[in-house]
Amino acid sequence: MNLKNDIEQYIPYDLQEAKEQEVMLKYLSSFDNLLTRENEFAHLTASAWIVNPERTKVLMAYHNIYQSWSWIGGHADGNADLLEVALKETTEETGLVSIAPIMKDIYSLEILGVPSHIKKGAPIATHLHLNVTYLIEANETEETTVKTDENSAIKWMELTEAVEACTEPEMKVVYKKLNDKLKS
Repeated sequence: MNLKNDIEQYIPYDLQEAKEQEVMLKYLSSFDNLLTRENEFAHLTASAWIVNPERTKVLMAYHNIYQSWSWIGGHADGNADLLEVALKETTEETGLVSIAPIMKDIYSLEILGVPSHIKKGAPIATHLHLNVTYLIEANETEETTVKTDENSAIKWMELTEAVEACTEPEMKVVYKKLNDKLKS
């Protein structure tokens, strides 16, 4: 797997994704530590847009730091296989075990601004997440569990409900894009 090649080969959904793809590739060429949080300015993350087999619902978590309904995901922490990261985060944050990527290709690209915050008692500076999203399928009847250090609830939501439940304006735009792609 070659992450830079995967990002180069990705066909952007819209002009915003094309610009973010361009910037991500510049960062990958400029920094050698984007896979770790050692790069405090920007680092790679992976997210999962987890849908049911009918593609009518998405699994959301109530994120403790952002106090908002959110997708599932996390930091690469040195792992260049971001699909593997997205699957690992899905299992860790939801308790789901019967999950599968709908496709192994990248589903979406985003550059996300992360405001300064406190995590595990330590200050985190404002930075960027160079995010790669994967489309994951799960069965909505499988039992989920809350990962209390990261989220306080897990819930399947109708696609539009997931966008409406999010309180972060910039993330509503991302979730709407993910849903629009799902419908096309």
